[in-house]
Amino acid sequence: MQRTVLLTDYAWPDNQIERNIIERAGLQLISGPATPATPEAIEALVRLHQPAAILTCWAQVSAAAIASAPRLSIVARLGVGLDNIAVEAATARNIVVTNVPDYCVEEVSDHAVGFALAWTRGLVQFDRAVRAGQWEPSSARLRRLSALTCGLIGYGRIGRATARKLGAFGCRLLAHDPYMTADAEGIHRVTLERLLDESDIVIVHAPLTAGTHHLINGARLAQMRRGSLLINVSRGGIVDTDAVVAALESGQLSAAALDVLESEPVVPADLLAQPGVMCTPHVAFSSDAALAELRRRAAEEVVRVLRGEAPHHPCNLR
Repeated sequence: MQRTVLLTDYAWPDNQIERNIIERAGLQLISGPATPATPEAIEALVRLHQPAAILTCWAQVSAAAIASAPRLSIVARLGVGLDNIAVEAATARNIVVTNVPDYCVEEVSDHAVGFALAWTRGLVQFDRAVRAGQWEPSSARLRRLSALTCGLIGYGRIGRATARKLGAFGCRLLAHDPYMTADAEGIHRVTLERLLDESDIVIVHAPLTAGTHHLINGARLAQMRRGSLLINVSRGGIVDTDAVVAALESGQLSAAALDVLESEPVVPADLLAQPGVMCTPHVAFSSDAALAELRRRAAEEVVRVLRGEAPHHPCNLR
């Protein structure tokens, strides 16, 4: 019997890269909707098709979905974070969970630096003003990036890439990461409290876990320098959106640059009403090169595991 791979959803125009790799290996690809379906709809697809592998982008792969697929060998994330997969349920059944941890390092770090430059140079603010018929160069209150302190919450692959790029501008760099044991070249390892207190720009590069949910809340925003910038290109749930709105309204934050939201794709109206907000629709990971690499490597990981080979990036089984 031909084994089936279920592609739950995909954030690109077609599934051709995935289909070519899966079918060339003698497997059958079944695609769910491009837009993520509900967990219940995914569970129904799993019950119907009984896949040997699941490829998922944004859709939730629940414990119930995993339990209903007795032949399931792998759940492969088309991305980095695993917060949409019931990893513990997979581990309990010896099902490997994989991701592609390094496909978008350059893109996400570029996005973070782009947000920082947009703020220091007023790019979004002045574009909006000019489109509204205003031409007021005397209103500029711009900043020199090299004179600022940038704090990185998370110093993994992407955090290190962001530090390398910001370092080229000459700014002072701080980092907080529980796995960072010493200063790195040009980077001072500090406590989270010190990072918030001393940074003009705070950039979130942390994973979403039970311990990091709402890590940036009202109390921590109050610790930041008044008039500073918060950038989140990681996961929306790390930042308390209501607290950010309050900090913008009070002037504690002058701006917030958010590629991710805890409520996405719904964007709260009170957030959009803040002139200091820059929002992009969870696209920091995206480029033509990154997406092609992501799709190829995730599909190849599925083929590898179904052939009985060891995955390159296991996240739960070693």
